Amino acid sequence: MEYMTTASTGGPRWLTDEEQGVWQAYLHATTLMEDHLDRQLQRDAGMPHTYYGLLVQLSRAPGRQKRMTELAKDAKITRSRLSHAVARLEKNGWVRREDCPSDKRGQNAVLTDEGQDMLARSAPGHVEAVRQAIFARLSPQQVKSLGEIMRVIAGGLQPEDTDADLPWLR
Repeated sequence: MEYMTTASTGGPRWLTDEEQGVWQAYLHATTLMEDHLDRQLQRDAGMPHTYYGLLVQLSRAPGRQKRMTELAKDAKITRSRLSHAVARLEKNGWVRREDCPSDKRGQNAVLTDEGQDMLARSAPGHVEAVRQAIFARLSPQQVKSLGEIMRVIAGGLQPEDTDADLPWLR
């Protein structure tokens, strides 16, 4: 396929063959990674990777609690999806909701002792799955490069505009 450029045709600037290969490799690897981590956590802890991530965020928050809107923003998921996830975590006894003392309309998600215990039990298997999938396959230089690349990509995608129309702000 011949690639057109915006400058010469006014149309889209298509990916080169090399860029297309890198893009497809990225998509393939990230899909496989998410599946790998989801399967491990479902098998070992009975929860998807997204729920594990929410427990981790709450465990690191002051008082093991965070406003629901902040949790949605930090997890990069919609408030609706977060509400569903927290309901499932509540059902398991791992999280509870409390009214926000500073804003009567807001709620905090709070990691319970049972949730902290579940996180402590599931963390070793999760860390091993991450280590096996990424760090055991890369040289120290590749690990450093991957970190640098991911920070550049994330930095370019993280909006500075807090009013941006993003799913986790809806």
